[in-house]
Amino acid sequence: MSKQFYITTAIDYINGRPHLGHAYEKIITDVIARAKESEGESVFYLTGTDEHGQKVNQAAQDDGKSTSEFCDLLAEEWREFSKILKLCNNDFIRTTEPRHTRTVQAVLNRLKEANELYKDSYHGFYSTKEETFLTDRDRGPDGEFDPMYGEVVELIEENYYFRLADQQDWLIEHIESNPDFITPSYRKNEVLGFLKNNKLEDLCITRPAERLNWGIPLPFDKDYVTYVWFDALINYITVPAAHGDATVLDALQIDPLESERGKTSLWPADVQVIGKDIIKFHAVFWPIMLKKLGLPLPKKILVHGWWQKDGQKMSKTTGNVVDPIQVIKDSGLDAFRYYVTRELDIGPDGNWTDAGFDARYQAELANGLGNLVNRSLSMLNRYRKGIVPPRSEDLKEDAENCIKAVRNALTEYRLQEGLKHIWKLIDRTNQYVDQTAPFTLAKDPDKAERLGETLFNLVEICRILGAMVEPFIPETSSKIYRQLNREKSTSGTKNLAWSDWPEAHQISKQEPLFPRKDK
Repeated sequence: MSKQFYITTAIDYINGRPHLGHAYEKIITDVIARAKESEGESVFYLTGTDEHGQKVNQAAQDDGKSTSEFCDLLAEEWREFSKILKLCNNDFIRTTEPRHTRTVQAVLNRLKEANELYKDSYHGFYSTKEETFLTDRDRGPDGEFDPMYGEVVELIEENYYFRLADQQDWLIEHIESNPDFITPSYRKNEVLGFLKNNKLEDLCITRPAERLNWGIPLPFDKDYVTYVWFDALINYITVPAAHGDATVLDALQIDPLESERGKTSLWPADVQVIGKDIIKFHAVFWPIMLKKLGLPLPKKILVHGWWQKDGQKMSKTTGNVVDPIQVIKDSGLDAFRYYVTRELDIGPDGNWTDAGFDARYQAELANGLGNLVNRSLSMLNRYRKGIVPPRSEDLKEDAENCIKAVRNALTEYRLQEGLKHIWKLIDRTNQYVDQTAPFTLAKDPDKAERLGETLFNLVEICRILGAMVEPFIPETSSKIYRQLNREKSTSGTKNLAWSDWPEAHQISKQEPLFPRKDK
């Protein structure tokens, strides 16, 4: 069984509802997954929900529901959100599922047997809001804890700890010897800065059940439940284990659930897409957990930034938010997908403006791609009754240069750059229409051959564009192919090149890709 390309998002904490940042992370992951499929790879895309911990328990109480009922209702809302975004995900994990409990408890047993867990007493401070223990290093210059931690209480209690401190040097060496492990590079440098300037402490991985019972019980001590972050990270190997991945099953010494052993090969993850706020968990805690379980590390941790609205932090209190579902209802899913991938490169923070969205919609989607496809196919229908003329190669070099540049950009997960190259080809082709003036050629019978050459170049560019935009705006890609009366290539962009058309092939009628919106 050959290994599939395995890509994951972070799982979303279920004490709130989906927002722009959640949509962005899922969409860029979806673009990468579709791009890999277009190269002929078998892809497995995982997303899901994180449902344990004190904040979820408190949110359920505030809503007057049992915690399990609260989670079931919200998990369905998050699952529906994935459907609204029309993600190509292969699985949706909930951390309250039995398959996840089984995997977490297997991990705990393996670490306990290896003497990687120990019990100790803690006397210090605890942030309920962030569900984390604090030290004096977390205090500000005035001696107070940052307001981000909310109410901080003093605690004295026993818990189980996971040995992290002995892995600091190894982890630094791994990150430095694998420069693409954490990208962009400045995020890698942040992690190295943290590791080189702080002594790594062992991680508290439990909470007493008498204080918090909404969590996965320790298999060897029922008086404790698993710390939500330790539990959450394991989801990435829960699904491979459930689908029969022998690498994970053997490391955890458990049996497959949903398929025969070895039928699916997923681990290690090829790309794990996360936000910059959870980099310590994924680039420090998670690699050490995996190493101590005898599992290979992910090949890449891809870290994206946050969105602002009109240059300010988004806030439900002030109403300064972007509702992705409403944007999709108003302007279409592909317009939303295009804007977030074109506006923001993976890594830095971004700024959503309604004016910027409208400008890209009108200039780049409606007047750019939409207008090119519409007028190209309209002229073919008008001047040749929709029959594709014989081959011509005026734009062949432009197209092939674009294909190469886009494939290179997507291989390196530079989605914004890929779109820039595609739109350069769109601009070039629109210039070609103006330069060749097919509407003028059509008036001169002596220019019939030249008109045919021009129309072939236009229809062939439409076909190539339909393939190249598929990872970004898949519904638009399908519309283009439907108008061309062509089936999508099963090999996607892998073998995409200037080509011949079936003899006397007739295209279908046009439909607007991006209707112009009234101001």
